[in-house]
Amino acid sequence: MANTVLAIAESINIMGKRSGMAMKERNPGPVQEMAKEESAAGASYLDLNIGPARKDGEELMPWVVETVQAVSDVPLVLDTTNVAAMAAGFKVVKNKADAVLNSIMARPERMEALVPIAAEAGCNVVALLWGPDGLPRDSNERAALAVDLLMALTEAGIPNEKMLFDPIASPITLGADQTLAGLEFLSMLQEIAPGAGSTVGLSNVSNGVAENLRKYLDRTYLIMLMKHGLTTAIVNAYDKELMAICKGERQSLVDLVHGMMDGLDPDPSKLNEAELQHYKTYRVLSGQAVFSESWLTL
Repeated sequence: MANTVLAIAESINIMGKRSGMAMKERNPGPVQEMAKEESAAGASYLDLNIGPARKDGEELMPWVVETVQAVSDVPLVLDTTNVAAMAAGFKVVKNKADAVLNSIMARPERMEALVPIAAEAGCNVVALLWGPDGLPRDSNERAALAVDLLMALTEAGIPNEKMLFDPIASPITLGADQTLAGLEFLSMLQEIAPGAGSTVGLSNVSNGVAENLRKYLDRTYLIMLMKHGLTTAIVNAYDKELMAICKGERQSLVDLVHGMMDGLDPDPSKLNEAELQHYKTYRVLSGQAVFSESWLTL
């Protein structure tokens, strides 16, 4: 059976070139075009990210939601740090049960503000393992934050099946320790919250790396996360190869990386170009090779 991951398309974002200007000008055209393109690419969800939107978030988020809903039935992920904007956005979401609130951090003030919004909407929730001290240091700290979030969400009547735990991908430029800690947490998740799902902002792992190289890190990292049961991922839906991996259409590459994770060491001279890219990238992401921007040519 092929491994698959539900893709949350990330590109309708206030920081994006096309979508950002369109949001600021309240120009529906580019936003609707992107919604159609991402849906056609096979996205299972559309992430609508308006950032902090301090000035006009309460008006902007409902506008973006209604703009996208006019052309797409794909479930929405509402993404903003502005609590009032999040609440306003959910008021106009048509299909609240399939929608996702992205995200509730493991910080008391964020939980108090956002858990009631999620409970009232009956939506899914990204439980972000970012605590009072920021990024957790290892898998055990992630597990402790997950328990805090689990308790707060359960108390509000939100079932485990509506939770998507995000262990936080950090840039490989900072070293492989955090990358591996996220994987280790995923392997523990079903013991902590049986039936819960998971997600990750995939492109964070390649943040700060030359633009033409980022896709290789994102693709291999996705395959590594799949080994530990990742259910959804926030991805660049315009990367056809990445979407093919999400859809289970690159099982031979998945088998190669998962075999390496199990301790197999394939002969690089017998690998084709795509296999070799994943082989070399896995070695960097797993800390077996030191990261440098020439990792694919070494």
